[in-house]
Amino acid sequence: MITNLRSGSLDAGRSAAAGPRVGVLALQGDFREHAHVLATLGADVSLVRRPEELDAIEGLVIPGGESSVMDKLARTFGLQAPLKAAIAAGLPVYGTCAGLIMLADTVLDAIAGQESLGGLDVVVRRNAFGSQNQSFETDLDIPVLGEVPVHAVFIRGPVVESVGDAATPLATLDDGRVVAVEQGNLVGTSFHPEITGEHRFHEYFLAKVRTRA
Repeated sequence: MITNLRSGSLDAGRSAAAGPRVGVLALQGDFREHAHVLATLGADVSLVRRPEELDAIEGLVIPGGESSVMDKLARTFGLQAPLKAAIAAGLPVYGTCAGLIMLADTVLDAIAGQESLGGLDVVVRRNAFGSQNQSFETDLDIPVLGEVPVHAVFIRGPVVESVGDAATPLATLDDGRVVAVEQGNLVGTSFHPEITGEHRFHEYFLAKVRTRA
C-alpha cells in the first residue's frame, strides 16, 4: 500500500525526514505506475495537474502515454509555460516514452500543431518502432547504472535520431539507435522501466533530485 502519495499540493508540515518531493505529471498516461515506483523508493510523491503544484516539488516525472494529447492538456491547464520555466530553471525531470518526446527540443513525425517543452538537445522521432503490436523487449547495457543490463520494454516508443553537443547518450540498441539520454537535470528514455520492476533509472533520477535539493 502506498502511503506517501497525494494528489495536489504537498503538506507544508512535511517531516524533514521524508524523502525528496517529487511530482508526476498526471494529465494522461501511466502516471500511477511511476508514482508507485517513486513512493516505493521513499519519495514524497504528488500528482501534478495545476501550475501552482509545481512550486511544491523538487523533481518531476513525465510519464509515457500519448505525447500529442499530453501537449494539448498541458496547454489547456496552463501548465506549458510554467513547465518550460521550471525546466529552464534547473528542475530535475525524468521523461519516459512520451515524456522523452515532451522534453526533446525537436520532434519528428509530430501531429499538426504539436509542441514540446524542450530542454534536451536531441531530435526525437515519434512512434519510431511502429504500432503497439510491434512492441518488444530487450536488454540494454547502461554503464551509469552498473554492470547488470537493464531489461527494457518498448511500447510505440520514440527513438533519438540525433544528439546535440549538450546531451549525452546513455543507452543504444544493437543497431546504434539511441534510446536513453541525459543533459544536466534532465533524463529521458524511450522505454518504460516503471512497468518492469526495473527501478535503477528512477533511483538515478532521485539522486539528481537530492543533489539539487
